[in-house]
Amino acid sequence: MKNNFFEKYASVLVNYSTKVKENDLVLIKLESHLAEPLAKEIYRAVIKNGAHPIVRCSVDGLNEIFLKNANDNQLSYVDPISKLEFETVNAIISIGAPLNVKALSNLDSSKMAKRSSATRELSQTMLKRAEKGELNWVIADFPTQALAQEAKMSLDEYFEFVEKACYLDLDDPVSKWLEIGKEQKRIAEILNGTKKLHIVGNKTDIVFNVENRKWISCDGLNNFPDGEIFTSPVEDDINGTIYFDFPAIYRGNSANKIQLKIENGKVIEADAEMGKDFLISMLDMDEGSRFIGEIAIGTNERVQNVTGNILFDEKIGGSIHMALGASYPETGGKNVSGLHWDIIKNMKENSFIYADEKLIYKDGKFVI
Repeated sequence: MKNNFFEKYASVLVNYSTKVKENDLVLIKLESHLAEPLAKEIYRAVIKNGAHPIVRCSVDGLNEIFLKNANDNQLSYVDPISKLEFETVNAIISIGAPLNVKALSNLDSSKMAKRSSATRELSQTMLKRAEKGELNWVIADFPTQALAQEAKMSLDEYFEFVEKACYLDLDDPVSKWLEIGKEQKRIAEILNGTKKLHIVGNKTDIVFNVENRKWISCDGLNNFPDGEIFTSPVEDDINGTIYFDFPAIYRGNSANKIQLKIENGKVIEADAEMGKDFLISMLDMDEGSRFIGEIAIGTNERVQNVTGNILFDEKIGGSIHMALGASYPETGGKNVSGLHWDIIKNMKENSFIYADEKLIYKDGKFVI
């Protein structure tokens, strides 16, 4: 199963998600050597398409060494080689493959904040070039023991979970993603005419101004797996309170049961039953980190439970998520930050979404 799994996985990432074509310059980024079986198939597919692959594989523990020992000047430095890659390549395929998902959890959060702020320009370059159609990018994960443990699964169970969440168990997963995209685009087109989005649920009553902001259907092009519809709300016109009952994980750290109060787009009060200090340190990362970069509705019905991996968890069918920090230029978003932290809320019970006062979503399902 796994050999065919890697081949099919790579084919979708290369031919569907990033649409690699002849003479494209393709950056393949690997979190660790564990992703080698998938990396080889991605490399093979890129070569077959007549493109030019560059492979960057990190070594386990380097981030920990850097963040423990780097001074302020080093934390703020972005090397010119990385800048050139982000300014030049036609496709970026990033594969997560952690050996230890908690490796950074005890490090100085202020150092992580400084580093995130410094590398913000790389993310902005990528997003702006993507908006112009100059660059395709996708983030995916290779199943590792660490991810399986976090999800409370065996490695074989986690492989099967990833396979099903990505629809790689089907003979033609691309057709399925195209079908999902068609339905999600129908909903996105309805939302594109919306001025106000009102979300009501457990300890939640919040209104987002989304007028003239573009809603985007996510069907496997930038994240894999996928399954969400999102936009970046108007930065200074979000008001209310929102409660996130799912654990919020960011770079090995977590906060749980987060409650936020937002006025004129800015988080003015924040609490959490666990991890409050980390939450506050992320909110204070930079000038944009207390503003909202994204509001999204998860639609992947094959992802139903929290696994501790945001790539999957934010897609949970019957959930929403909101991102603190950077927004997406392609939606019309203008907020700039080194932070983009997706926080998830369960919407399966006694929860409602109204678009301009019309009920469009109830208890985890669209009703339009």
